[in-house]
Amino acid sequence: MSTSNKLTLLVLAAGMGSRYGGIKQIDGFGPGGETIMDYSLYDAVRAGFTKVVFIVREEILETVKEIFLPKLKDKVEVEFVIQALDTLVPKEFQNTERQKPWGTGHAMLCAKNVIHEPFAVINADDFYGPVAFKNVAKFFNTPDGGAAGGVHTLVGYTLKNVLSDYGSVSRGVGEEDANGYLTSVVERTNVARVDGKIIAKEKDGDVALNPEAKTSMNFWGFHPSIFAATERMFHDFLKNNAGNIKAEFFIPLIANELVKSGEGKIKVISGGDIWFGVTYKEDKEEVSRKIRELVDKGEYPQRLW
Repeated sequence: MSTSNKLTLLVLAAGMGSRYGGIKQIDGFGPGGETIMDYSLYDAVRAGFTKVVFIVREEILETVKEIFLPKLKDKVEVEFVIQALDTLVPKEFQNTERQKPWGTGHAMLCAKNVIHEPFAVINADDFYGPVAFKNVAKFFNTPDGGAAGGVHTLVGYTLKNVLSDYGSVSRGVGEEDANGYLTSVVERTNVARVDGKIIAKEKDGDVALNPEAKTSMNFWGFHPSIFAATERMFHDFLKNNAGNIKAEFFIPLIANELVKSGEGKIKVISGGDIWFGVTYKEDKEEVSRKIRELVDKGEYPQRLW
């Protein structure tokens, strides 16, 4: 298979799950104990993805291998990459007081040596639905997304459909131009429904958000050229934030810089009507119920693998 026909799925599975109270990446939600990741992998394989790269913490590496390698054997190529506190962080910016790695943009950058083809990025603990994977695969075969076009993509979901009933969540709220290209995405880290409105609580006060806004659930499609730009931006970010032990280098920061500078374009495509995820322990029962409904409808088999 030529490079142009290869498509990789990059799964961000190194999160700490502090609000969930456990390792939600490997918790069971499906009727046979399937993880949310299982469904994303199943959807990716049937959409034509040819490789899976897992970004994990050192302490869960062997567990993730044990769970997923047997399932993916002979279906796709598989790689595992460790995201550690200091992975690809120059010595002058390393901070011994920091407790966790530098966020989703850093996690993506950790894969730069194992991805040389178009790739999608997803969270391990979000259920995106089959349409999202099909649409990304199709995008990379369009004039925009093909190698000559070189346009990246964001899978957009409607903000009102991607909130939790059990507390505030982080969401990348996007804006696009008349042609469907991203003009900005703002990472809102404290979003919740308040008195019938969707409110982001910010340092400078509450911000009311458009319920219909296209929202990033961290499902992106990138050409491998993104790595050079990301590394440059990450080093600039570290220069300004090395002393802040809670600062995070989010993928939306990369997207914003690309479109603002004119260095890249990002097409917003639909993820379909299905998305759900787990932020809090209370989300688990609802997510399991929604998966059972999809299985009962025949969207997924009773046993995936």
